[in-house]
Amino acid sequence: MEKIDFIATDGIELSGILYRGKEKTDKTILAVHGMTSNCFKKRDDVIAKKANEEGIDYFCFNNRGSEIIKYISKKIEGKKEKNLAGTAYEDVLEGYEDIIGAILKLKELGYSDIYLQGHSLGSTKVVYTYNELKEEADILSCIKGVILLSLIDIPMAVKFYLGKNYETFLKLAEEREQKGVNDLMPKNAFIHPISVKTFLRYVRDNKDIDFARYGNDNQLEKLNNIEIPLFMRWGNDNEMIAQKAEELVTILNNIITNPDKDIDYIDGANHGYDGKEEILAEEIIKFVNRK
Repeated sequence: MEKIDFIATDGIELSGILYRGKEKTDKTILAVHGMTSNCFKKRDDVIAKKANEEGIDYFCFNNRGSEIIKYISKKIEGKKEKNLAGTAYEDVLEGYEDIIGAILKLKELGYSDIYLQGHSLGSTKVVYTYNELKEEADILSCIKGVILLSLIDIPMAVKFYLGKNYETFLKLAEEREQKGVNDLMPKNAFIHPISVKTFLRYVRDNKDIDFARYGNDNQLEKLNNIEIPLFMRWGNDNEMIAQKAEELVTILNNIITNPDKDIDYIDGANHGYDGKEEILAEEIIKFVNRK
């Protein structure tokens, strides 16, 4: 394990952990965590160990949305400034800057085959980033596969969570926005502390991330834009999806046109794959090593 420091493309200073196998390789998995999370999870340890055993390195990093609230440093013209970040204050679209910074760092370290892996909100960031990279052939060429763990419909999940209070909190957020205020929303506006700007990104300004509206009438365009091997998994125990996992898998296997797709669920797994990390790791490495 080695601590790796790097800079996001907009100057934010970030760090991660690189798990190296015994033999030098040009293949690595780049893991992007979800809300309030970090790169120190058991799931990452287990996947990294299995990857290293199979000659694949593994890099997970703390993006600007890690933890709930924190300060991050940004370099501007040689000077540092502090910005509020963490899940409560992040703009999910800025995950693009973090992921590209990580990819460029991995390329600098000699990796030419990079597999983009996201979990939950991290999966949303990965899909958004891949679509934004469609015109960046040099960077896109080193991405050999996309791994999406528990990709959820965030706008719909927020609407479901808030229920009849949805419009009330939306109005409150917009009123605060008009006053130039970006403080925290009331505690029952979300499952954890969330700022006005971040709340509005999920419930109103969400056209760039509203691509997981699973259903037979939805063509899932941004997922179908993924032209490289695609791996998708969910659990079926308190997973954050509207359908039963087996129903969702059937729907997506019928709608997603990628000829090199591996879409399924892990029986008994929850949203974090607690207790099912070994099974998940085996399936991911099988996907990466497929012929």
